[in-house]
Amino acid sequence: MIRTDRPRSVRTNPRGKVLISGASIAGPALAFWLNRYGYEVTVVEKAPTPRGGGYPIDVRGTALEVVSRMGILPRLREAHIDLRRLTFLDADGSEVTSVHPHNVTGGVAGRDLEVRRGDLSDVLYTAVRDDVEFVFNDSIDTLDQFGAGVDVTFRRGGSRTFDMVFAADGLHSSTREMLFGPEEQFHHYLGYCFAVFTMRNTFGLSRETVMWNSPGRAAALYAAGDNDEVHAFLNFAHPEPPFDAFPNPEAQRDLVATAFADAGWEVPGMLAVLRDAEDLFFDAVSQIRVPRWSSGRVALVGDAAWAPSFLTGQGTSLALVGAYMLAASLTDRDHTAGFTAYEQDTREFVTVNQNLIAKGGATLFPTTPQALEERNNRLRKLSAIPSGQGRPAHSALTLPREVLHP
Repeated sequence: MIRTDRPRSVRTNPRGKVLISGASIAGPALAFWLNRYGYEVTVVEKAPTPRGGGYPIDVRGTALEVVSRMGILPRLREAHIDLRRLTFLDADGSEVTSVHPHNVTGGVAGRDLEVRRGDLSDVLYTAVRDDVEFVFNDSIDTLDQFGAGVDVTFRRGGSRTFDMVFAADGLHSSTREMLFGPEEQFHHYLGYCFAVFTMRNTFGLSRETVMWNSPGRAAALYAAGDNDEVHAFLNFAHPEPPFDAFPNPEAQRDLVATAFADAGWEVPGMLAVLRDAEDLFFDAVSQIRVPRWSSGRVALVGDAAWAPSFLTGQGTSLALVGAYMLAASLTDRDHTAGFTAYEQDTREFVTVNQNLIAKGGATLFPTTPQALEERNNRLRKLSAIPSGQGRPAHSALTLPREVLHP
């Protein structure tokens, strides 16, 4: 194993040793709370360093209370993007309408946050790196549970024993597969695939998104700031999840290029950049639905447990809230009772937010000419910024008070 960033302070008489697989959002957030509650925490991450970059993400509703209790809300306010305009284009490149993004997302101006994923990851990592051990460039190879703990072997060699293990390693979680079996049985495909990458901002865009649509296809350019970079986004309907393409970047590029071969607007230039993009992120638009989130001394959190898909806009918020609820459930219980409480107290919130997909898919990515025209007509009727209440699902869970001062 390659270890970096060993904690400078080590707890004496910890409540137990725990391992978290994944250092994106849910992993470091869970590490923060478990460390606060007296656990000795190790985080293993297959990437060589904390992951920077990535497309902007949202923090809304109950998740705002989580980051406030972590003490990182001021830093996230400073990193807030404040996207001001979302312009929709028709297949011929003509403008359909231009609206405030909150009209589509259900966000609340002046309260909800939109930050670069890398900025949130950096804030979370900074909050825990002095108290938590991070092991980069490695991952879990095997798990062997026994009565008093979990024996873990690592892909780069070595083994250790932990009291509990947590899978925070994303939609395609290998830890979940070790626990419950192949991903396909939990993968609820929503009918689309997408690719995200960065390119030069030669379009004069500033704090705005421009989205082109034809039936079953969408291409967007997202300018998070006033700099010379934009996030390019290509989304397309596809009949089946392309499992064979997930581990193959060239197959991903070919799939996207084929789907957009005859597209207009700026899409040809986007495809040219896609071919050599070093930061390409490709995936299916899917949800993970697992009947239970734990087995023995191992539990799932974040996308590994319930990936809601970007159509809900709630992936990051659910990861932050789920990490808080999982740690809170273990403050005064053993793992068996704690995992049960975690699921009982959190699953309804997750389900309500997963169910936001119907509105999200219909609004952004219609698959027929008629549905696209109906969507455009709805968008043309939107004008004022929403009232400031947001969507009820975003705040449908109240955090337990008893964990404020453990």
